[in-house]
Amino acid sequence: MTDQEHSASEENADSVEKLKYMRKIRSFVKREGRMTNRQQTAIDTLWDTMGIDFEEKLIDFNSLFGRQAPVVLEIGFGMGKSLIEMAKNAPEKNFIGIEVHGPGVGACLADAGEAGVTNLRVINHDAVEVLDKMIPNNSLAVFQLYFPDPWHKARHHKRRIVQPAFIENMRHKLAIGGVIHMATDWENYAEHMLAVLQDTADFKNTSESDYAPRPEWRPLTKFENRGNNLGHGVWDLLFERIS
Repeated sequence: MTDQEHSASEENADSVEKLKYMRKIRSFVKREGRMTNRQQTAIDTLWDTMGIDFEEKLIDFNSLFGRQAPVVLEIGFGMGKSLIEMAKNAPEKNFIGIEVHGPGVGACLADAGEAGVTNLRVINHDAVEVLDKMIPNNSLAVFQLYFPDPWHKARHHKRRIVQPAFIENMRHKLAIGGVIHMATDWENYAEHMLAVLQDTADFKNTSESDYAPRPEWRPLTKFENRGNNLGHGVWDLLFERIS
């Protein structure tokens, strides 16, 4: 997209936002992209065993994984490399990833299949609807949200997924003692996340300071490592549900 087209697109978006019509908030901007043969093959061959179709029905995690184990849910896993690494490193846990980018889902399935990962399932759908319709209350041990779209322009901040209503929804899905783990490389978004979490008495910060050091279970991505070398910051937040 050219700068002129991008500018025109933003102007149109702002005009739409000024209209007095209420639209349902979603967790993403849908973007399918082009599938590689490898990604499409992975979806064709592995979806029946690793994919979860969206339906308005609560998931029975014990039946889904064939065992009882703590469930970790991640929204927006991208191409899935860090999610797969976490699942490999914690075989005693069950992992569910939600991602709307089709090629990312295909790449995740392909890599997970090659790695022999069996404790991971993926959903290719809007995370807000999945949480509302498919995730039982008090069922999750950990909720992960790593590097979500920061919507860095002030007039777009309302599009950020981390809002009080979203955190309240997540509170119901986490078991007591469950943890929200979020990370961002935008300081302003980190401050926003912190303010939203601190504004509820249902969570407590597990860190003695506002932000936590990167825990060992969250892999260091190539993008993050490159940012660290350039002096860019990354902020982790770990909050436990207490009520």
